[in-house]
Amino acid sequence: MVSFVSALLYGVGGIVVAAMALLVTFQDKLVYVPVLPGLTKSYPITPARLRLLYEDVWLTSSDGVRLHAWFIKFASDCKDIAHRLEMVRIMLQRLQCNVFMLSYRGYGASDGFPSQHGITKDAQAALDHLVQRVDIDTSRIVVFGRSLGGAVGTVLVRNNPDKVAALILENTFTSILDMAGVILPFLKWFIGKGGSKGPKVLNFLVRSPWSTIDVIGEVKQPVLFLSGLQDEMVPPSHMEMLYAKAAARNQQCLFVEFPTGMHMDTWLSGGDRYWRTIQEFLEKTVPEKKDSGSSKAGIPNFKLRHHL
Repeated sequence: MVSFVSALLYGVGGIVVAAMALLVTFQDKLVYVPVLPGLTKSYPITPARLRLLYEDVWLTSSDGVRLHAWFIKFASDCKDIAHRLEMVRIMLQRLQCNVFMLSYRGYGASDGFPSQHGITKDAQAALDHLVQRVDIDTSRIVVFGRSLGGAVGTVLVRNNPDKVAALILENTFTSILDMAGVILPFLKWFIGKGGSKGPKVLNFLVRSPWSTIDVIGEVKQPVLFLSGLQDEMVPPSHMEMLYAKAAARNQQCLFVEFPTGMHMDTWLSGGDRYWRTIQEFLEKTVPEKKDSGSSKAGIPNFKLRHHL
């Protein structure tokens, strides 16, 4: 009996040690994906190739990292667009907005290596650039974030209550701690936020926790939650928890579900209803000034190569 208990304890200890080793070694590769397997770091397609009216923007974050971005201007004659920019094409047409696309450090043409601390600085540099522009209505800047972009966007909006008018979150996770248990189920007992059981002895090893659940309740601006119920990466329950946390302190929150929406295609499977939802939210929370000729400026945040 004693030997069995000892073996069990050694086994549990071995699992914990192995889990710690996995977290330390591979966590950044799980959180950040600057380049998809089999692809190069260069952009697969550019606005110029698609005849979009755009501007190359080079920024420097507060810690000196050189960043690349695109400022894509609204034009009524936008033509076909492909790959990741397809959503932007429709966004330009349906919402009649400008779109600022930022490549975080380590992504696209930007220098450096991704980290939570660094990407937070990158997002701030992008916003600081936008509020200084004279060709947009800076009172109507809206942050749009999907997945990791939602975590980044939530921090940015919380930190800039006077610069950002509203926040839109799509299929965003509560935290990387919780996602670790989703991606690696055997770690769930040892890592995560307070909603699940277990000692959570591995939490301290996570370098980029991106704990959106701890930040969303501090956002004062209007927030729209877009949840794809067929999300194969982030459990839809994460969006429900984020909404509950936000709505408890902020009455300007709206939660909308899309029954067939998956992680990256909710905008596509949601069809006309998806875009009408966003348009109505913007008309209510960020109304256009009748005496202003400026158009909306948005900072969506995507997941893969281009982060809006």
